[in-house]
Amino acid sequence: MRAKDILSKLVIPLKPSDTGSLALNWMEELGVTHLPVVQDEKLLGMVKSADIYGMDDPDAPIGTDKLPLNRSCVYADQHFFEVLRMAANENLSVVPVLDTNENYLGTITHWETILSMANFTSVKQPGGILVLEVSTQEYALSEIARIVEANDAKILSVSVSSPPESTRLEVTIKVSVMDLSSIIQTFNRYDYIIKASFANENQYDTLLSERYESLMKYLDI
Repeated sequence: MRAKDILSKLVIPLKPSDTGSLALNWMEELGVTHLPVVQDEKLLGMVKSADIYGMDDPDAPIGTDKLPLNRSCVYADQHFFEVLRMAANENLSVVPVLDTNENYLGTITHWETILSMANFTSVKQPGGILVLEVSTQEYALSEIARIVEANDAKILSVSVSSPPESTRLEVTIKVSVMDLSSIIQTFNRYDYIIKASFANENQYDTLLSERYESLMKYLDI
């Protein structure tokens, strides 16, 4: 999934002649803290709500106040993982998208990013979830997949995380069945550490809620 496929239909870029008050109103309506400033199809940068609050006259055009503009952006054919990386690393609530000629195409908000992540990780498909703990040396996705498939199931999605300076990995897999008993028994037989399992809809909804909240905190939104 590429950046150009998940552009928001709601975000209208600011012009340098727009006032700080107008920008703040739009940000409040959209639930964001940044908006792109565009002139003649060229991205000048992104203005931040905190900087607008610091304007001497909020009703003055933003282009005349010499506000600092964040020039971060992605290009149309970049993967949405790059959008997520940039939003997380730079604490952005929106990410502008340019074409190969540096023309402004549109903006991706954190909502489009979350929806894309949900689609990419098979959140909408029913299935059970297992959280495994393995050492970095022993991690082999091929073996994990073989164990799952040996129990007449398929892996729908995988995510891997590791605490800083840790040699252990936390591997979260979503599988195509809700009954995880046989899969868990097989993992136990191969000495895998199972940190958690979610095999009913209530637990599944709880996990999604927790992951959503974690993502929001990670994006600092």
